[in-house]
Amino acid sequence: MWARNAWSSCGRHSRVRCAHVRPRTFATVADAPSSSSTSSSSQNDPSPIINAAVILNRSPLITRTPSNFERAYYAYHARIRRALFNPFPDEFYFKKGSLLEDRFALEEKERERVAFGSTHSAQLKDSSAEADLEAAPAFSETVIKDSKEERPMPRTHEADIKGDVQSLDRKGERNIYLLLQGQNAAGKTVWRFPQGELLVGELLHEAASRELHDECGPNMDTWVVSQNPIGVYQPSNTSSPSQTYVFFYKAHILAGQAIPNGKNVLNFAWLTKEEIEPRVDQDYWSGIRDMLSDF
Repeated sequence: MWARNAWSSCGRHSRVRCAHVRPRTFATVADAPSSSSTSSSSQNDPSPIINAAVILNRSPLITRTPSNFERAYYAYHARIRRALFNPFPDEFYFKKGSLLEDRFALEEKERERVAFGSTHSAQLKDSSAEADLEAAPAFSETVIKDSKEERPMPRTHEADIKGDVQSLDRKGERNIYLLLQGQNAAGKTVWRFPQGELLVGELLHEAASRELHDECGPNMDTWVVSQNPIGVYQPSNTSSPSQTYVFFYKAHILAGQAIPNGKNVLNFAWLTKEEIEPRVDQDYWSGIRDMLSDF
């Protein structure tokens, strides 16, 4: 009943106003974009060129050389530990008056000298060790010979002295990266990371591994960290009408060495971040520098 009254009221009082409402129309063929406009827009916007690249890293082989501040800090804490540590119960481990006890006393004196200096080492209570060793010269020579500390290998490799940038043993304290010398699409010789175009139906990480194998040979045992890229670079000075995008993947070399294929790769080098900058184009460097480690 209420619905009929409402409908009749609307018909009496709002007939004129409702007559001005335009009915909703359906979309026609004329409203849809024409095929000619679609083809022209596709010609003006060509498909992009996708490349996959690999940043192949050799991790540091040795620990980093501490700075002067770090050395002073470690020496200060070593003196504190030396001053506060409990005395070693040498009487439990060495027989009183034995030559081994004298040898331990000499080594302890040397450790005190290194920690606190020669002034403090002169004040050691046990000064009879040197006199006992003088009474046994044969054993004294043996002790001196055996107590010589083994010298570690030098931190500077022969490849650093010779300047061999193709050696994986250079710059043992730093991260070094594989850089290739080849030709770009314009035929210009440039330095770049291993990279190549994406094939039809190929995934990005698969293309990265394939290009690394094709350009650097099969004699490298490498590990691509993830299937996700760590960065993308879009060249700004390309002469191609299509947009080019280079997706970078991070990888580590575990064994082996790179061997250029001799076709589009002529040479290679293992370089640190600072050594890469002067070899590559500035536009290329600004796109990849944040993907490289400083250590």
